Amino acid sequence: MSERIALTVEGDARERLDRYLAARTMLSRSAIKRLLDEGLVRVDGHAAEPAHRVRSGEAIEVEVRDAVLPAELVAEDIPVPVLFEDEDVIVVNKPAGLVVHPAAGHATGTLVNALLGHIEATAGRAERRPGIVHRLDKDTSGVLVVAKNDTAQLALARQIQGQRFDKEYLALVWGDPGARPGVIEAPLRRDAKDRRRVAIETGGREATTRFARIAAWHRKPDLALLHVRPVTGRTHQIRAHLAFAGYPVVGDPVYGRRSDPIGLDRQFLHAWRLTLRLPHAGERTFTAPLPGDLRKVLAALGAPDVSAPPYGELAA
Repeated sequence: MSERIALTVEGDARERLDRYLAARTMLSRSAIKRLLDEGLVRVDGHAAEPAHRVRSGEAIEVEVRDAVLPAELVAEDIPVPVLFEDEDVIVVNKPAGLVVHPAAGHATGTLVNALLGHIEATAGRAERRPGIVHRLDKDTSGVLVVAKNDTAQLALARQIQGQRFDKEYLALVWGDPGARPGVIEAPLRRDAKDRRRVAIETGGREATTRFARIAAWHRKPDLALLHVRPVTGRTHQIRAHLAFAGYPVVGDPVYGRRSDPIGLDRQFLHAWRLTLRLPHAGERTFTAPLPGDLRKVLAALGAPDVSAPPYGELAA
């Protein structure tokens, strides 16, 4: 038997394919080398070499034979709010502080471990791990969809590649961009001097972010609540783009202000709504309510009721 791993490249590091897979799967480096040598790793449908430099938007498919399957992941009883579930997908409201996928330093305690526990508790022992097709940063909360079978995983990956995932976020930022909706278009690439960051660089991968202001507070300094829609899906795109435009996300330790008097212990960025087409349930929209820590900040500012959309039209 074998299983298939499907990934859509979201980062801009131009990493070697073998290193990219080692960082994002539980396969050993020797297993990845064997799969590459046997032509079982394909990029956009073509067998790939280990030294291929991955590019954002590429679809990677790995056919994993039993002989190189990773050690069994641990199912854990970690509570994660489930917004929707059918035979194809699980849609969750990911809490802040939860890493999505096991990797170096995070072999357990991740969203994947939590979903394995959920699947086993509700439907018996899981035959394979949940299929991660997109991610949220550890300290970003909100809607995330996970595939439960190969068919769903490939279908979702193709939607992401074709920019047919409609992702909407809420972000509290320093500064006020004004009432007119805006668009940020700036290429992104992994920062060579600091691997935690991406940088705006000529020659990086194109990236587009649209935003509209929901509310603003004119104080020292100004603050604004934004409705954000990333057109592309690059790593750290919203955080890097908003900082580049002069409106860093409140609480962001990497791209934000050094002095942050709001008192949040994570960035104010929430994946509020996701619209996509499910294999057997058609087009659906899922909404994740703001978590308590972010609601508390908005309440202190006297914000409007963000549970009652619409929030205004984004730029066309």
